[in-house]
Formats: sequence, C-alpha cells, structure tokens
Amino acid sequence: MRLAATALLLAFSLPALAQQAAPTAPPAAAPPATPPAPATPPATTPPASTPPAAAAPAANVPAANHASPLPVPLPGAPESFAPLVRRLLPAVVNISTSQGSGAGPRPGRPDAPEAPQAPPGSPFEEFFRDFFNRNRPPGAPPLPGAPGQQGEGPRQPQGPRRAQSLGSGFIVDASGIVITNNHVIDGADEINVILQDNTSLRATLIGTDPRTDIAVLRVQHSSPLPALSWGDSDTALVGDWVLAIGNPFGLGGTVTAGIVSARGRDIRQGPFDDFIQTDAAINRGNSGGPLFNMRGEIIGINTAIYSPTGGSIGIGFSIPSNLARGVARQLADGGRVRRGWLGVNIQQVTDEIAESLGLRGGARGALVARAQEGAPAAAAGIRNGDVVLRFNNQEVREMRTLPRIVAETAVGTQVPVVVWRDGSEVTVTVTLGELPNEATPAGSPQEQRGEQPLELSGLGLKVAGVSAELRERFSLRPEQRGVVVTEVAPNSPGAERELRPGDIILEVQQERVNTPQEVQERIERLRRQGRATALFLIESQQGQRFVPLRIAPPRR
Repeated sequence: MRLAATALLLAFSLPALAQQAAPTAPPAAAPPATPPAPATPPATTPPASTPPAAAAPAANVPAANHASPLPVPLPGAPESFAPLVRRLLPAVVNISTSQGSGAGPRPGRPDAPEAPQAPPGSPFEEFFRDFFNRNRPPGAPPLPGAPGQQGEGPRQPQGPRRAQSLGSGFIVDASGIVITNNHVIDGADEINVILQDNTSLRATLIGTDPRTDIAVLRVQHSSPLPALSWGDSDTALVGDWVLAIGNPFGLGGTVTAGIVSARGRDIRQGPFDDFIQTDAAINRGNSGGPLFNMRGEIIGINTAIYSPTGGSIGIGFSIPSNLARGVARQLADGGRVRRGWLGVNIQQVTDEIAESLGLRGGARGALVARAQEGAPAAAAGIRNGDVVLRFNNQEVREMRTLPRIVAETAVGTQVPVVVWRDGSEVTVTVTLGELPNEATPAGSPQEQRGEQPLELSGLGLKVAGVSAELRERFSLRPEQRGVVVTEVAPNSPGAERELRPGDIILEVQQERVNTPQEVQERIERLRRQGRATALFLIESQQGQRFVPLRIAPPRR
C-alpha cells in the first residue's frame, strides 16, 4: 500500500509544481529581443505547464521549424465518453458479499473501502482521513486522528465478525438477472446487489461455473431494471477503444477508458483461457464488471489483472463475451453448464514432433497423448499419436484451441474430426459426450514381463523390462507394461528432454514396445531411414506425453 500511496503522491504533486512554476515564467508583454532557443519545441510542451501568454511569440516561428505536425483527431475517436457512460451506468451494479469469518467488518457500510494508508506525515494522510470521514454513513465511527479525537483511543468490543468482499456486476435482463465473477461470490452466505441509486437488493445465486469464473445471480425489484446487451467479442480488434465500469475499492460507478491491447491471452487460469487484454484501468473490486465497445455492447467481463503492486499498471484481462454469453445463458436457464467432451489427453505439437510425424505445414494442431478408454474419441477410432487438425470444420491452430472448441459444441452432436495419421489426413465422426466434473481415470493396461537392462546407444538411456524388482523400486502399478528407464546419463538427449529413471516407454514412433530389444530395433530402423528424430510416448507420474528424441548414430 505504501507503493500505491507514493504513486498517488507523485500524481497529485505534479499539478501543484506546475502552478508554482507558472509565476516564474517571463512576462509575455516584455519578451526579450532575441529569446533563447527553448530546450523543447513549443509543439511538444504539455499545455497544462505552458503559460497562455508565452504562446504569442510562437506565432512568428515559420511552420517549417515545428518539430512535429499539429495533432490530428483519430477517425472514430469520441470527443467524449459521457453520452455513452450516461446510458450504461444504470445497469452496472456493485456486488457486496459476506460470510462468517474471524475477520471483522470495516466501519460503516459493508461495501465501503478501507482508507488508503498514505506515508505518515505526508499531506495525503490528512487528505484521505478527511475524505473518508466526510463520506462515512451516519452513526459510523470516524477514522482515527479525526478532529476531536486523540489518536486511536481504546478499541470498542466487537460483535460477531464477518468477512466482507466487494466486486462488480451487470444486469443482462430486466427481470433481474445479474452477471459477475464466480470468485466474487465464492463461499458467500449473503450476497447483495447495489444499484446506481444505492438501492440494495438481496441476491439469489442461480449457478456458477468455476472453469470460466462466471456466476449468475437473480434479484427482485418492483419495476423492470435497466439491462445491457451482449456484443460480438470476435469483432473487437487490437487498438479498438473500450470502456470499463465497476466498483474498484468500493468506489462504485468508476469509469475508465483504454484500448484492446491484445487478444487470445492464456493466463493459466483454466482450460478455456482466451482473454481480452486491455489497458483500461482495472483494480480490486472491478472483478465481474463489464468491458464495453463504443456501441455500448458488452464484449468482456473484467476478471484479472497483472500487477506487482496490487494496483492497475495497464494490464487487465477480460473474459470474451462470446465465451461468457453461452455459459451465462445455460446457468440462467438450468443452473449448470453442459459442455461437449471428446475424452483425450493432448499436448502441444512442437517443430520436432511435427518433423518426426511428417506433418506438412509445420507445427500445428493438438497431439493426442492418450485417447481415454470408453470416451467418445476412442469409440470413434481416434488413437494415441493422432494430431487433431480440424474439429467440426474449425481449424485447430494450437493445442489450447481444441478444448475451447469442443466445450462450446453441444452434447450429443456428431462432428467430423480431421486427424493426421501415418503421413496423411484421416476424417472420423465423433458423437460428443458431456464433460464430466472430474477427469476420467485412465484405463489399466495389461501386465507384461520385463527384460534385462539395455543401453540405448546415442540416447544416454538404459532401459529394462518391467520386473518385480523395478515395480517395487519405482512404485509401478502391478499391471504396468512397457519398457522402464533405469538410468539417464547427464547431458544426454534423454536428460535434455527431462527423462528420469522410472519413466515408462510405451511407444516408439507410434508403435507399441514391450521389451528393450523392440525399442532398440525401432531406433535402428529409423536411423536406416535417415530419420533424425524418434517420437517416444512416455508415461510418468505426471501422465503420458510424447517426447521427440534425437537419434543420431553414436560416436565411434
């Protein structure tokens, strides 16, 4: 908080310094006969710090001497956001929640912010104290240090303590449907929606979706409520103007403006990450608030920020409306979300994997590390090692695209899936299931007997068949099959790919292996074919993954 207060101090001090510097400027009525050349051309001087009279001599300067042309308004840039804000504000709400906790409530309103802690002795210490005391509700105790108080004084006994939380939301239906973030209301036993006119309405939770961090509430009101409209987030381009409205630090109805900074951001918050990045200021309490385009349509739900200090540094993230709208509709209709399910474990296709599979067009698609037994993909004939290139006529450009496309497809739909297999494209038809709440456990392979250790020349690996000794040594399942990695040489191709003793080789170049000799034979065959890389299917405690290994012949 000290960093934030220091930033405020600088921001507030700059205008004051400019005002103090203004009287020292030379009078315009008596300019020197030959004024000295300014260090900065007048065109680039901030208007707020340039005395009006000092602009007169600039009229005699030839246009060719200007360092930069006069600013030209950008096409489509609004002169003011005020008309748009006036229309949108009534449908943006504050969310106040509470739950039983050891933490005590803040004085005054439950949704009131705590006073910022300015540096002790600074002029802003008194400024913040006076501001919050002037705006406290009747009967609420003043902040320590207010006039008439001597320090903090003795603390009064507290009653049962309840944790308070603040956030934002917006109305999408006049009947009282409110959208916010799941993390805003998660764990709350009381939720209140506060309208722009400070009317507080008790809210009922209809449903939540933690995977996308969306929650839907319902409130009752005697008259229809103002509602907002969803927009098409796919049409939002990097550089487009956007508005964010919310309740940062309990300051409801706060409006900030910025642009779309980037699209398709993956911030590792969930399997369906596709965030809009914006530089419109988003702070604590903005979560669940809307992000608008210049037509006043919702194109995102403000959800997260990147900040080393806890305050806005111009990097905020919003759930795109095209993802949020379908989730919100299902929650409002049935209280839960049904998503399509393919039933595969996938990984990113790297350049080396693409080369080893002969995939034309470079690294693309999603590599199937495992087709789960009994899942829709396996039932349709999708295999381990297939690369999904298109799903339901949509391109799968990278791994993280596939889960989102599948989830947005209705349960029970029959869809064409194009995969890369054995050097060519193959189309299969899959009937989607419903995504389970938890991951489906893997099937159990049959037990196989291991062989004696064998060194894989050129790879830095020693491998052996599954045996009772290795099963006990590496805590392998009783039914484990494949070939066990027993040693990994330092600085070897295997070590570079982070293989470890106890890892299991299941396949080499998409062919099942059960003995060390089979692994060696596959490698030698690939070398004779002039292949530089072999694709291994490795099983570890973290699951299955494909690992490309360089198989250059060993040195003689």
